[in-house]
Amino acid sequence: MGGDRGPAVSASAVRASQEVRAVIGRLQRRIRAATGTEGISLPQASVLARLMDGDGLTTSDLAAAEGMRHQSMASTVAALAGLGLVERRRDPDDGRRLLIALTAEGRRRAEEGRQARGEWLAGELQTRCTEQERRTVIEAMAVLERLARD
Repeated sequence: MGGDRGPAVSASAVRASQEVRAVIGRLQRRIRAATGTEGISLPQASVLARLMDGDGLTTSDLAAAEGMRHQSMASTVAALAGLGLVERRRDPDDGRRLLIALTAEGRRRAEEGRQARGEWLAGELQTRCTEQERRTVIEAMAVLERLARD
């Protein structure tokens, strides 16, 4: 790589990129699987978690954030609404838009999932890693956080 694209990317940068993406993907799947999301699919659990931090999102916003087609997200939202976990409401700033928001039960389920994910990961780090390995993870996360900032 070089030329008009800027400086050449080192082999170690390419390998680090591949490793980080692969490990993050596998870790996300393990964390989601460990939450015991009874009665809902992993994509549905992911939508509940995404809705925790706001006043609602459109189906299009959710689809883009989750990397799904709009039609697939609409089906996911419909299933969650059928379970009483989300509701549709008018956007107070633009009455033409519908926002998807958590119901009280949806918030409870999402909070339980968040807690279960945190407990699972902490437990795995405790039992499967040494103190030095946990410190290395913390240091590596600081590097990745720097990359993630805008």
